[in-house]
Amino acid sequence: MKAKSIMLQGTGSTVGKSILCVALCKIFAEKGLKVTPFKSQNMSLNSGVTPEGEEMGRAQVMQAEAAGVAPSAKMNPILLKPTSDRASQIVLLGKVWNTLDAVNYFDIKKELKSTVEGVYRDIEKESEVIVIEGAGSPAEINLSDEFVNMGMAKIAKSPVILVGDIDKGGVFASLYGTVMLLPEDERKLIKGFIINKFRGSIELLEPGLKQIEDLTGIPVLGVVPYFNLELEDEDSVVDFNKFTKEGALKVGVIKLPYMSNFTDFNSLALNKGVSLSFIDLNESLEDYHLIILPGSKSTLGDLKALKESGMDEKIKKAAKGGKFVFGICGGYQILGKTIIDKAGVETSLKEDAGLGLLDIETEFINEKETVISKGRESLFNTEVTGYEIHMGRTKVNKNSRHFISQDKEEANIDGNVDSEGRIIGTYYHGIFDNGEFTLRYLNMIREKFNIPLETEIINYLEHKNEEYHKLADIVRESLDMEKIHKIMEEGV
Repeated sequence: MKAKSIMLQGTGSTVGKSILCVALCKIFAEKGLKVTPFKSQNMSLNSGVTPEGEEMGRAQVMQAEAAGVAPSAKMNPILLKPTSDRASQIVLLGKVWNTLDAVNYFDIKKELKSTVEGVYRDIEKESEVIVIEGAGSPAEINLSDEFVNMGMAKIAKSPVILVGDIDKGGVFASLYGTVMLLPEDERKLIKGFIINKFRGSIELLEPGLKQIEDLTGIPVLGVVPYFNLELEDEDSVVDFNKFTKEGALKVGVIKLPYMSNFTDFNSLALNKGVSLSFIDLNESLEDYHLIILPGSKSTLGDLKALKESGMDEKIKKAAKGGKFVFGICGGYQILGKTIIDKAGVETSLKEDAGLGLLDIETEFINEKETVISKGRESLFNTEVTGYEIHMGRTKVNKNSRHFISQDKEEANIDGNVDSEGRIIGTYYHGIFDNGEFTLRYLNMIREKFNIPLETEIINYLEHKNEEYHKLADIVRESLDMEKIHKIMEEGV
């Protein structure tokens, strides 16, 4: 029996497609159906790793978690990771394939269409329901759509629901304009509207709902309220202010220009008594007890930005003054003595000096490391897991203290710690998802600064699943799920 499908497209980026797809995956999974999320092309610096060591977008990892299935690169066959304003690294089926500028990428999209279609056909055989996410808007009339929005809907023969964000303003104009800009054959694929992020009285909205239905002949399937849940942000946007709350322990994440995987800090911010902020390069570090250098898609570019802004000297001064500093992936590389790029993997700059806070040296090579890792950290001897996505190979001075002991064929250690345990670097994304380590590490910092200790350990996996349940309840109550099931049954 062929899998049923539903596709969410949006009037633009950041209207909430990703999180609504998470909700639908959870709702269908709770009915006992075998659900697979799918997004043919994702542009994001937030990525995750599958059990097979494949790289894919974090949004589809979330959707897989909500569906209760293991993430697979088939769920996101093309991931574009911007390396500059005009170019992106292309990850094809979980592996680095090429780096191209936008014009050259669009020239080869016809060649990639058969790959996307083949992957989707495989997923159809393995699923009962496929929840497909579009990208941006289907009404980008200056761009050809081989397999992203309506092109993907045609491949999948999937009905489409168009999502509009009322919180941005102009939702009815956005819905109407999107429909009217589409050719007739694509317009017919839209079977319903969802209005997302609504605040206020639904009674005041109802005349508009009727009018947009009359104008387009397309039904409104529901109005989803604005909500605040502790889930990862959409792949293309993050609300940096959402983390800031009152807490005696002040944690500052340096907002690097090419910052990647900011989702590393969602679990950290959940810890009691923690106030986490993202710090612009021109800001002071005086108020913070822990300073974090996050992952980076352009380590040398971000290192240059640190030096040009003077933030490099602020970090070194903070470390010298007794503050704690933690680097993850690209941030770990920046904390070292030297970064070498003879192969020109990132830039034409062959070598640059890091901050010199850790006794390490990193060299970039063309092969990317993508793996889920597990080991024991050396500060408290707790077991930790994480995932690695990096193109650098880091050499640690043999007299230095490693951070994590692990079982891997290439090496059995990860990261580096200074002699006092105040400066730490690791390739482990998701390191703060490890509740026991995080609690003990934060309490070590609290003790140094005479801040009262905490005792509550956050189980981030359980917490996320609880949030997925809440999300499913909100969306289920807001949408006409009976109509959506009927739309899926009827197809196109």
